Amino acid sequence: MYSVTPIPAFRDNYIWALQGPNPDTVVVVDPGDAEPVERYLKENGLTLNAILITHHHADHTGGVPELTYSRDIPVYGPANSPFNGITHHLEDGDSISILGHVLEIKAVPAHTLDHISYLQAQDQPQLFCGDTLFLAGCGRLFEGTATQMHEAMEYFASLPDATLVYCTHEYSLSNLAFAQAVEPNNKEIAATIDKCRALRAQDTPTLPSAIASEKMINPFMRTSVQSVIESAERHTGSSLSTSVEVLSALREWKNQF
Repeated sequence: MYSVTPIPAFRDNYIWALQGPNPDTVVVVDPGDAEPVERYLKENGLTLNAILITHHHADHTGGVPELTYSRDIPVYGPANSPFNGITHHLEDGDSISILGHVLEIKAVPAHTLDHISYLQAQDQPQLFCGDTLFLAGCGRLFEGTATQMHEAMEYFASLPDATLVYCTHEYSLSNLAFAQAVEPNNKEIAATIDKCRALRAQDTPTLPSAIASEKMINPFMRTSVQSVIESAERHTGSSLSTSVEVLSALREWKNQF
């Protein structure tokens, strides 16, 4: 299991810093800004070993040129990415060894067509999922389809319940407000709102989440649950016959929420 530290960036991004057996070396995930990473490295006497990219959006890649300018380190990322700073191109089903642990690569092209996730599956599993899966939410469908997002949610739901979910935005309370609108009687959502409010009041990240929790609170992972289906149908005013249709309706609803 990695030791994982959030490096806050911009208004609500987290750049994840991973440490393995060597306490002096780190890998960062989705460094949209170099400055907070450089500050974190300097303050803690750390050496940057590699960079992991989930997708091409600038708030996930913008710091790569500066971080690699004077460092000869690998930048891992999706093979089909339009971002040209990647040195080691990854496909669905690949695996890489990083800081003494193996990361499994899964293509999850929904938020963007080049989106991948990284899974550390041993002992305490850890998922680094960029902007595809959030606590109680999912990413906007900028390039992909509802079918692709549903397939991604099915993959995430298949992971062990104990899997820790490290997404890259502090969207938890806004996502939970929407989840509660979809399922107002869901007690797990209400309890998670209380927990997240307390954490944010202390300026503490609400992340990581866990797959077990997501299956109870995340409407985009609950598209076969009757209460979610009925709520989506009431909102759209039409019958929804498949989980993909439910997810599509929820995503459109959330876009306007």
